[in-house]
Amino acid sequence: MDFLKSAVASIAKGPPFPYTFGDRVDLDPSIWTLYNGTRREDGSNCSIFSFDIAANKSALPLAKNSLKKLRTLRHPGVIKVLDTVETDSYIYIATERLVPLRWHVKRKSLSPETAKWGLYSIARTVKFINDEASSVHGSLKVASIFTSESGEWKLGGFEVLSNVKDDDAVIYTYGSLVPDSGRYTPPELARSGWDALKRSPHSAVDSYDFGVLIFEVFNGSFMGADQAGQTKSIPPSMHASYKRLVNANPKARLSVGHFLEQGLRSASFFDTPLIKLTDGVDNLGVKSEAERDEFLDDLDQLTDDFPEDFFRMKVLPELLKSVEFGGGGPKAFGVIMKISTKLPDSDFDIKVTPVIVRLFGNPDRAIRVCLLDNLPLMIDRLSGRTVNDKIFPQIVTGFTDVAPVVREQTLKSVLTIISKLTDRTINGELLRYLAKTANDEQPGIRTNTTICLGKIAKNLGQSSRAKVLIAAFSRSLRDPFVHARNAALLALAVTSEYFSDEDCAGRLLPAICPLLIDKEKLIRDQANKTIDVYLQKIRKAASAMPDTALPPETAASAAPRMSTPQPTESSSSASWAGWAISSFTNKLSTAAGEIQPSSTDASAASPATANSAPASAKRPTALPSSSASALHRQALKSPPSSAPLSRTPSSQTMGGGESFFADPEVGDDDGDAWGDMDEGNGDDAFFHDTSPQPTSMSSSTTLPKKENTATRPSTGSAAIASPTPFDDGSEPDFAGWLAAQAQKKSAGAGAKGLPKGLAKASPATTAGAAKKVLPVAAKPKVQHKPLPAKKIDLKPKQQDDDDTDGWGGW
Repeated sequence: MDFLKSAVASIAKGPPFPYTFGDRVDLDPSIWTLYNGTRREDGSNCSIFSFDIAANKSALPLAKNSLKKLRTLRHPGVIKVLDTVETDSYIYIATERLVPLRWHVKRKSLSPETAKWGLYSIARTVKFINDEASSVHGSLKVASIFTSESGEWKLGGFEVLSNVKDDDAVIYTYGSLVPDSGRYTPPELARSGWDALKRSPHSAVDSYDFGVLIFEVFNGSFMGADQAGQTKSIPPSMHASYKRLVNANPKARLSVGHFLEQGLRSASFFDTPLIKLTDGVDNLGVKSEAERDEFLDDLDQLTDDFPEDFFRMKVLPELLKSVEFGGGGPKAFGVIMKISTKLPDSDFDIKVTPVIVRLFGNPDRAIRVCLLDNLPLMIDRLSGRTVNDKIFPQIVTGFTDVAPVVREQTLKSVLTIISKLTDRTINGELLRYLAKTANDEQPGIRTNTTICLGKIAKNLGQSSRAKVLIAAFSRSLRDPFVHARNAALLALAVTSEYFSDEDCAGRLLPAICPLLIDKEKLIRDQANKTIDVYLQKIRKAASAMPDTALPPETAASAAPRMSTPQPTESSSSASWAGWAISSFTNKLSTAAGEIQPSSTDASAASPATANSAPASAKRPTALPSSSASALHRQALKSPPSSAPLSRTPSSQTMGGGESFFADPEVGDDDGDAWGDMDEGNGDDAFFHDTSPQPTSMSSSTTLPKKENTATRPSTGSAAIASPTPFDDGSEPDFAGWLAAQAQKKSAGAGAKGLPKGLAKASPATTAGAAKKVLPVAAKPKVQHKPLPAKKIDLKPKQQDDDDTDGWGGW
């Protein structure tokens, strides 16, 4: 702390130094004190070498030599200097953030491949110093080497680095003052002093020291010349060359440059994928396509045994640039994902996320498919806001892509990103696109849509979930592709909890039942399993229901109604169909008598017509004329008189034939939205589209006198049999009916103006006509002023979408 205070005080007196001192870093014995530091301008990390002149004045020439060489020597393997300050009291050198190599050696955290890669980098740097710079390092050891933030090995320790052409080089005078120099001094210098350098090859000292460095890296420490040449823990492929480096005869030693050449030979100790990668990553952007593919193949084959910092700081930025601008393609992006799994979240957000967002906007289909394939690897690193606001709007373009593989991969990605989307996005835009893929021309995409909906059912909104799932699954149950039907059955089995008991009994079970006799055994078996799931749910719900919902009977309402006779215990099975058909027949007869128009007063109706009204019509409660249902309107439609009376009410009214329960045909545009699909499959639409509509009695048909049709279901069947099949569900032709009535009135008015002889018909004709039209001739009719024709509203009554309780909604 005292030194820090003095350092700060000296900074205030000396030239400006825009760096802040941090923690002190432990070092081997050295003339320098190393601190972690930060740059004040941007807060970036750095390291600061500090030399106190007053405390170590004898080593000042070494410090000044190191400062000079670091300023002038430029090589990728040399420590990068940011700034320097030199005063009469101190020397500060600010460099890139460094960690002593000794830390890694002590922890034995260097894998053999990483150690080879580091030694290769130092060998290249020493070769440059010896050959290109014609210099001698003179202090090559573990204490002189540091690792950068990228994991690369950087060479320092330039206290005695000298040019051999300089006769007054510092190495000759101060070489022995380097801390710990006795352990690393070659044998010839130990015997004759540093002047022996002039009598040997100038690279001999660095060759010996590089051999000692190899031993120290693989074994942890070097204690003296006795260990030189020992091969313990050193890779076998390196033994021969290593021994030549530490040869006792300096003239027989292998130079570091030759050692490097031998290591780079095919299948030699420096011929490794990691070293090839580091050599090729810097010029990745200028490689040809074939060279880039070969490089990426080697990169992809790397195991986890590689320097993570180097890949994070050096390889990853180059690969990101290659993918985004240099045509690296999906292969490069796959390697990016492999590297980024080891990145901390902060680095991923800063370096990778912006590139991913931009790549999703790339129109290249290969890039898009690669992004979607790797989405599970990165989704946990992406924030929900980034996915929902930036990535999802780009992903949805794949739902409508012309390439099926893009549509399919986009669909599969929904399961990955669903947890990052907002409820509004899920229940809005996402469901609209899934409605389109549910109608895709590719059966596999339709099948995957069904699977996707089944898995994301829990994420759908409660208000629309049942509607969407019923519509989608009901359609898939009719899909001609067997696996689509099977997927629908499986999805229904696992999503039963999301449907109400009414939907299960009234909509889903009727849709599943046809698959019990599917042509494929796979479907039949799964249909049985799914049916069991829903039957258990329905039975459980039914067991909790009361025995009846009817109010207790009173004395006034205890009398049985003739239109709905109650079945007895002995004949419940036989009378069930009978009372239902009889009740429906009476409704048709009553409707035909009530709405038939007449120009006479209601009090002049014939007794036969009055007698034929059912007992239920005599109750005090009257049916409002303004709420006639669709069945009442359709009962008045007059069929052609030429067709024979063939059908019975049982088949017409209860839908005994297959046409009633026939599957509605799917229109061409049914899949545009979930709402359309639901209309085609819901209860209301089901009955409206597929059930035959009842027609009215022909005007020439006469009911038997003095018989109540409500009490005779069998005779009533013949009495109201329709001469033509039911129409296809269209609205009754009320306009035509009104026109016919108006024509009759105009014809009657015209007859009054004819001559007397032509205006009257013969008695026989009149009687015959009356016999055909009315069952019983009543007393003479009283002429009344014609009433204006009553207007009937032909607009269909608006039904509530939720009204699926049966006929009442009509």
